[in-house]
Amino acid sequence: MKNGNYLHVPVMPEEVISGLNIKKNGIYVDGTLGGAGHALGIIEKGGNLIGIDRDRDAIKAASEKLAGGCILVSDNYINIKSILETLIIKKIDGALLDLGVSSYQLDTPGRGFSYRFDGPLDMRMDTKSDLTAKKIVNEYSQTEIERILFEYGEEPFSKAIAKKIVQYREEREIETTFELVEIIKSAIPPKVRWEGKHPAKRTFQAIRIAVNDELSKLATAIEDFCDVLSVGGRLAIITFHSLEDRIVKNTFTALAKGCVCPKEFPVCVCKKVPKVKIITKKPVLPAQEELSRNPRSASAKLRIAEKL
Repeated sequence: MKNGNYLHVPVMPEEVISGLNIKKNGIYVDGTLGGAGHALGIIEKGGNLIGIDRDRDAIKAASEKLAGGCILVSDNYINIKSILETLIIKKIDGALLDLGVSSYQLDTPGRGFSYRFDGPLDMRMDTKSDLTAKKIVNEYSQTEIERILFEYGEEPFSKAIAKKIVQYREEREIETTFELVEIIKSAIPPKVRWEGKHPAKRTFQAIRIAVNDELSKLATAIEDFCDVLSVGGRLAIITFHSLEDRIVKNTFTALAKGCVCPKEFPVCVCKKVPKVKIITKKPVLPAQEELSRNPRSASAKLRIAEKL
C-alpha cells in the first residue's frame, strides 16, 4: 500500500504537540497511530516515537511515511504496559490517544465503517479480529442489539431499530452497510429521519464501539498510561463522543484526587495522593479555521493530564 492511500487529517495537531510539551530525545507514544500526522509532529519536535495501532494498514502506511527512526507496533494501546516491557522501556515522557476513526477507515467502503458508502458490514479496526458488525446484526439477540444501540449510541429509537433488524434477518442475512441503513431508516419516524444528523449515525457508532470494544477498558488504559509516565510527562487524549469524553474526564479527575477519607476523620488514613494534575480544566476544542478545513473535527475534545 502506498502511504498516500492512508489519508487522515490529524485533529488539533498544534494543540496536541504544544500540550505534550515535548522535550528533545524524550520517549513518546502515539497509541492510535492512524495516518501518523500527530506522530510526525512529535518527531519534528525531537521526540523519539513509539507508534501503536491495531490497524495493520495504518502500521504499513506509517512505516513508509515515517521512513524509520521510530518503533512501530501492531497492537492495541490498552496493552501499553506489556508493549513497553517487551521493548525494555520502563518510563515514557508523554503519550497521545486519538480515539476517533481515521479518515481512511471511514472513506474505504471495504472496511464497512461508514453509512455513506455501500460495503460489507465489517467495522473492525483489527482485521484479524473475529467479531464483525455483520455478526452482531445477524446473530445477537434483539435485547442485546437494543442494549448496544442505547448504551453505546444513545439512540432514542434503539428498541424500534433492534426490532426491525431482527424482523429483516428472519427473511435474509444482513450483509451490507446500505442494507443496514435502510433498515434503520424504516424504524425511525419520517419527521425525525430528516432532522439534523444522519439517521444511521448513532447506530453505526454503537455497533463500531461494540465490535472494537472501545469503552470497557478505556479507564484502565488511562490509568496504565499514567503509571508508565515519567514525572512531568503528559497524556493527551482526543475524544469524539460524550461516552468517551465522560470516561476520560472522570478518570483524570479520580487520578488527580488526593485523600478520599470521610470528612469527619481527623487525619488521613487512606494515604492516597494525586497521581496527576489536570492541565486542561475544560476540554480544548478545534479552532474555527480547523472546523472550516476539517469538518470531521467538529465533535473533537482534547484533555491533557500531567504526571506528578
